[in-house]
Amino acid sequence: MNPTVGIAVILTVLQAAHCQMVKDLSACLLGQNLRLDCRYENKTDNPLTYEFSITKDNRKHVIHSTISVSENIYRSRANVTMHKNLVCLHLQSFTTSDEGIYMCELKATNDYTGNQSRNITVIKDKLEKCAGFSLLIQNTSWLLLLLLSLPLLQAVDFVSL
Repeated sequence: MNPTVGIAVILTVLQAAHCQMVKDLSACLLGQNLRLDCRYENKTDNPLTYEFSITKDNRKHVIHSTISVSENIYRSRANVTMHKNLVCLHLQSFTTSDEGIYMCELKATNDYTGNQSRNITVIKDKLEKCAGFSLLIQNTSWLLLLLLSLPLLQAVDFVSL
């Protein structure tokens, strides 16, 4: 094999090696429901698979997944929504019996490096209420635009006086 071709192949494999990376996992209460936000950086257009699970009593319980089978006790209470770079688990009627170590695992199709995951310990009394505009904060370009336009708005207001 030509050394140049070999180097190009290695660079291509290394570039695709980590198609996505879990950046953050956070939890909050929305009424009586738990919301887990699994934020990630995706470097490919390949479809994304996910798994949300909880570990309690030294046993892993799958809550909602496209990778494996969810447990019956969670199927009717859990759903997942996906937005740009965010996978959200919504667990209805969250109680202290649902406390434990929650995990978000992500895998892009054709990513052979394995799943990317993050854990978070969830205790009901220590959870904060979900912010109403948290989804808007993900895309901070509108906030940056607003901050940059404030001096312009003040100048217009000054001229009109």
